[in-house]
Amino acid sequence: MTITLVTAGAAAIINLWLAIRVGSVRTKAKILLGDGGNEVLIRRMRAHANFVEYAPFIVILIGLIELTSGSSWWLWGASAAFLVARVAHALGMDGLPVGRMVGTILTFLLLLGLGGYAIAVPLLGHHARTTLPPSAVPAG
Repeated sequence: MTITLVTAGAAAIINLWLAIRVGSVRTKAKILLGDGGNEVLIRRMRAHANFVEYAPFIVILIGLIELTSGSSWWLWGASAAFLVARVAHALGMDGLPVGRMVGTILTFLLLLGLGGYAIAVPLLGHHARTTLPPSAVPAG
């Protein structure tokens, strides 16, 4: 599950980066709780929260698709596109032209595509793996 591991690791690093960006504005503005009406803090908090809202679904879908269908170039591409989309969204929340829109649209398309694929795989019977991974086979 190499794709899932790399995606989850990169998502953790992006999550940390987003948290540090929120913390830096909090420190400069001396706002310990809430947003204090600070526009920059509100935008960064939303970018961070938005990431946390979508990342689990995408990482879980990538993991389950990789587990049932194996690794593939398109799943690597979906993973990379998601990570780029979330960085673009965060930078767009800070004013990067079209970053927010591109990040949002790409994330929505990935949710739809990965979600649809995850539903279709068992219904259409396209399983690349027909055996359980060694950790799932009972001992004895």
